[in-house]
Amino acid sequence: MEQVELTISEFGRRAGLSHKALRLYDVSGLLPPARVDPVTGYRLYDEAQLERARRISMLRQIDMPLSTIAEVLAGTDEEALIRLDRWWAAELATTEARQATLEYLRDRLIRSGSPGLAPRPVLVRDVPETKVASIRVDTDQQGLMGEIVAATIEIRAHLTAVAAELPGGSWVIYHGAVTPENEAAVEICVPFTGLVDPAGPIGIRLEPAHTEAYCTISRDDCVYPRIMLAYDLVDDWVRHTGHPTTGPAREIYHPGFRDLNSSDPAVDIAQPIRPSATTIRFPEGTAR
Repeated sequence: MEQVELTISEFGRRAGLSHKALRLYDVSGLLPPARVDPVTGYRLYDEAQLERARRISMLRQIDMPLSTIAEVLAGTDEEALIRLDRWWAAELATTEARQATLEYLRDRLIRSGSPGLAPRPVLVRDVPETKVASIRVDTDQQGLMGEIVAATIEIRAHLTAVAAELPGGSWVIYHGAVTPENEAAVEICVPFTGLVDPAGPIGIRLEPAHTEAYCTISRDDCVYPRIMLAYDLVDDWVRHTGHPTTGPAREIYHPGFRDLNSSDPAVDIAQPIRPSATTIRFPEGTAR
């Protein structure tokens, strides 16, 4: 069946896209015209491109970046659905994090004299060598939670597909200072057992055995900047006891984190240290 060619004006009208948007999608490679008239330079589109154009329009209405749209539309509809769901889960997590930050700020303004974090102990435990699948990304504070959620979903999907055993929980290792104004590298890790090959952005490595100082906080305490008070607590303990640090700080998310109640113990803020002969250790898993 012969394809009907449409001018950029007719195609844009039927697709719900402006000339400016269509030119942008052409330049970006997202939606090039079927052909360009060699004499007039007019862009001409096939009717068959309308479905892709309408999908792009809908994805832009929910503020999906062009680079992500390209990934969503790159494969089959089934693959597109998986990528769409992962992106939306990350967006919801980012929105929840912003809402939690707003609520924390309002609470501090209303009750300016109240402590930001209830007192809690800093404990020490030995962590065995652990095999992890991980994704490393650069992000700032605003995009952090979305990156964590998206990467965790992608890693777990890969591990599940190859029948790896997941003991539960995940880690986020901070290789730099992530702030609202500064991007830094973070590594999202999911521990597992079994034989797994790297795939795309997912790397496989062994996290060395180490000793770490940590304190446990609730889901309510995970909001930025409240969570930084827990980091301060651990940092102060490490500095006061004189233990040298041996690796970057990390957040260890308890199994079922997303389903925990707001006041439930949910995350350990941990700092790898070099223990001394007098260091009192707690078994791995304490307070989780």
